[in-house]
Amino acid sequence: MDILDDESLTLIERNAETILSEVGIAFQEFPAALDLWREAGADVDGDLVKFPPGLCRQIITDSATEKYIQHARNPARSVQVGGDATVFAPNYGSPFVMDLDNGRRYATLQDFQNVVKLAYSLPQLHHSGGTVCEPVDVPVNKRHLDMVYAHIRYSDKPFMGSVTAAERAADSIEMARIAFGGDLSDRTVMTSLINASSPLRWDATMLGAATNYARANQACIVSPFILAGAMAPVTVAALAAQALAEALSGMAYLQLVRPGAPMVFGTFAASMSMATGAPTFGTPEAGQAIHVMASLSRRLGVPFRSGGQFTASKLPDAQAAYESAHTLLPTMQAGVNFVLHAAGWQEGGLALGYEKLILDADQLGAMEVLARGVDMSDNGQAMEAFFSNPHGEHFLGNRHTLANFETAFWRSDISDCSSYEQWMEEGSLSAAQRANARWKKLLADYEPPPLDDATDEELRDYVSRRKAEMPDEIG
Repeated sequence: MDILDDESLTLIERNAETILSEVGIAFQEFPAALDLWREAGADVDGDLVKFPPGLCRQIITDSATEKYIQHARNPARSVQVGGDATVFAPNYGSPFVMDLDNGRRYATLQDFQNVVKLAYSLPQLHHSGGTVCEPVDVPVNKRHLDMVYAHIRYSDKPFMGSVTAAERAADSIEMARIAFGGDLSDRTVMTSLINASSPLRWDATMLGAATNYARANQACIVSPFILAGAMAPVTVAALAAQALAEALSGMAYLQLVRPGAPMVFGTFAASMSMATGAPTFGTPEAGQAIHVMASLSRRLGVPFRSGGQFTASKLPDAQAAYESAHTLLPTMQAGVNFVLHAAGWQEGGLALGYEKLILDADQLGAMEVLARGVDMSDNGQAMEAFFSNPHGEHFLGNRHTLANFETAFWRSDISDCSSYEQWMEEGSLSAAQRANARWKKLLADYEPPPLDDATDEELRDYVSRRKAEMPDEIG
């Protein structure tokens, strides 16, 4: 679904080219990137790079791919990123977790492992994600080893690597090589998040991680992170031009590092309260931004990441539900290919909610049915039912109804549609309370996917050796 016509999209693209050529993008403290840009014909002045009009777009269209397969340990769980596919991945980056029993607290490695197990157990999630929450009980320079190991050990779905330092990306690549049994040059097994330092900057941390992943043929989500009014002008058209300029420069850089490197055009766009400065989520302007950026991505011919189920609410309540819906529906209508934060996001991203994870996953199941479209087969048209049903009688006993009743409609795992009396008899539970019982049952019933003992031992040895090589860093 496009909400702007070609003329308007062309104007935004032209504005982005003006930003690239006349304002420029900073590639900070990363000389290798500056050298590549000089060789490609860009104007480099210190850290600031200005690009001849059309250069970034030409580099991308010459070598980038419209879609790729991210391989999972279990081949049946591999996913297509791009084209007509949508991949749902869970929450990312929260330092806190929250559940009804224990309230809000700093996340631990146990929480991280729990969320990986839940994402593995929830069929609505196609991807294990990355930093589903920050295990703050592990030293900051070592926790990436435990996180990548958890994704490999407790799930066989695709996963994301670490991006908080170039050497942590290198560790992620080596652990993936061990898990997948050899060289990765012919297959992509990680899709990892590379955020711009908006406005109009790429920092050395992100560039170092992105460079390592691109060299190893592992995918990067090149994603400006913008709160309109703070990291970009307040209008959707201006935000879109800036995000496009930042993304074009980042994606083109990856293609200079390795032509054909798999990548995703990403955006994270939200508004902010002009009264308090606090981020706001589920706003109509953010939904418009998703639509516009998705259109721009399709015109460029690369996969697109955006959307999710965002909320500023501190609880899995009505505010969380409607704000999340106001993000999820534009995500689906715009045809987003990779949906990070699809489940579990709470408190503006500061917390992962256990109950919110379950409630969100339930809605992802509804979105899968919505995206499937209308069945226009003979069974879908159901003409036989009209000829076989007596006039004026209901269709409950019709052959067509009996043949289809089990699969005719999406059914929620969480919603209560019973009578008031039955609801009272069953404990008069809220949706959050039902979700609380569901995540506990999923963890109680969890069984890990198979992992070769020798591979597991090699992974654990690698983690132990790398941890022993460096002192703890707290921060």
